[in-house]
Amino acid sequence: MPIAITAANISALSNHADPRIVSGIIDNQQAITDGGIDTSLRLCHFLAQLAHESAHFQVTREFASGKAYEGRKDLGNTQPGDGPLYRGRGLIQTTGRANYRQATTAIRKLNASAPDFEANPVALEEFPWALLAGITYWQSRNINSAADRDDVVRVTELINGGHLGLDERKEYLARAKKIWMSGAAPQAATGGQAAGADDAHPILRRGSKGDDVTVLQNRLTEAGFKVLPDGDFGENTEEAVKAFQTSGGLDADGVVGKATWDALRANKG
Repeated sequence: MPIAITAANISALSNHADPRIVSGIIDNQQAITDGGIDTSLRLCHFLAQLAHESAHFQVTREFASGKAYEGRKDLGNTQPGDGPLYRGRGLIQTTGRANYRQATTAIRKLNASAPDFEANPVALEEFPWALLAGITYWQSRNINSAADRDDVVRVTELINGGHLGLDERKEYLARAKKIWMSGAAPQAATGGQAAGADDAHPILRRGSKGDDVTVLQNRLTEAGFKVLPDGDFGENTEEAVKAFQTSGGLDADGVVGKATWDALRANKG
């Protein structure tokens, strides 16, 4: 019997989840089971990795421009402009011309109507393709084997090629296990918000830490104020916030409240 995924489940993993992504996962969840991610432990590892890769279920396109991938022959980027054109997309951030080509072949085995992602890379941002890209990537690397051993380090290596974001991936895995393996009713993730702040507008300032700060840092990078998304609101993040506030005609106090969040979200590409 398929393991059910509900909107409450996704919110328990991340209170930042975009409704479009929540619906995309829920509406196409049968594909997860059909793709062999068919035990509670496998599902926990799978969704934990997707949560990290999609910036807390917020995006199906990476924040960076993709210019860093230009000329990367190991990714199949052999034509001018391939880097930005084949930037990371989908819930697991498929990157590079060669991987888009492989995704087309693999996804069509699950859904014959899939478009040619090499010819139409933006389509990989949409559902069901964004989810199916994650499923086929998982299959191609036999990640179930590591998930069945509950080896989050190896799962991360197979996804990322290293250990980037390992602590956050572990945290998401722990949350997922509470949802799908403990039998407890799901509770919305708090994300370390300041007291009195609502989910949409957590008040952040220098010294804040956690998921909300990572979300802020990713939003700043998307707006052109690049900072390291490490979840730590330090001096560099404060400077980036002030620069963003100044550019938008806001009070440049370095504190991220409702007005700054609204401006960042309005800037979302």
